[in-house]
Amino acid sequence: MIAVLGSANMDIVTEVDRLPRPGETVVGRRICYYPGGKGANQAVAAARLGGDVVFFGKVGRDSFGEQLTVSLRSAGVDTSQVEIESELPTGTASIWVEENGENAIACVAGANGAVNGEYVRRIFDRLVEADVLLLQFEIPLQTIASLLLDLPPDRPVVIVDPAPVAELAGLPLARIDVLTPNRGELQRLTGIADLERAAAHFVERGVRNVVCKAGADGAYWMAERLVHVPSIRVETVDSTASGDAFNAALGCALMQKGM
Repeated sequence: MIAVLGSANMDIVTEVDRLPRPGETVVGRRICYYPGGKGANQAVAAARLGGDVVFFGKVGRDSFGEQLTVSLRSAGVDTSQVEIESELPTGTASIWVEENGENAIACVAGANGAVNGEYVRRIFDRLVEADVLLLQFEIPLQTIASLLLDLPPDRPVVIVDPAPVAELAGLPLARIDVLTPNRGELQRLTGIADLERAAAHFVERGVRNVVCKAGADGAYWMAERLVHVPSIRVETVDSTASGDAFNAALGCALMQKGM
């Protein structure tokens, strides 16, 4: 089983010719509403790849929360552990997308901010049953840190997507099996421009594997040495959630290999 503990957002996507500069207003071409959130994205992608997926998280008691839960279930995700927060709205993400596929995103946590230690204690036994656990940073970092400390040392395989970027000093890095920043996130997290040295920085501090997502350049895997995995060439339509799809596929692959 693949467990995903993370965020569920309603993505409000506005298509624009180009992203506005600070203080500038641009005219949008179209606005759409899509189920999203890094956690929910990864859960849906893993389920579509054939994984047995359970999503753990919270939504508000509103129409967005209902739509997100229905969307997860329709993709084949088990939502039995999703809780409803009556006093908080469902999380939202406002996304601007350029014609060439580049994007800019602003998130409001809402109910995702209430994914706390009390909730994790209620679901802990289910999380430990998982073969692979996918985590991201759109829920409180304190929740993730406490969970990593409490997990057994060898189960489940823990894949952490450090996005949005946040300081990792408070996390027990030795309990992270795979850390998956993109190239920009890796540099911001370490202050090191050289990809190999930056990835080695985390391996030296206990992370078992670092997989750096590098867009058109594919990915770079660092454990004992740096290995480059080329990308498959595709036409970019919208890069939103591409990193989430990557993490879902990685989780499914590691589960199949019995890592």
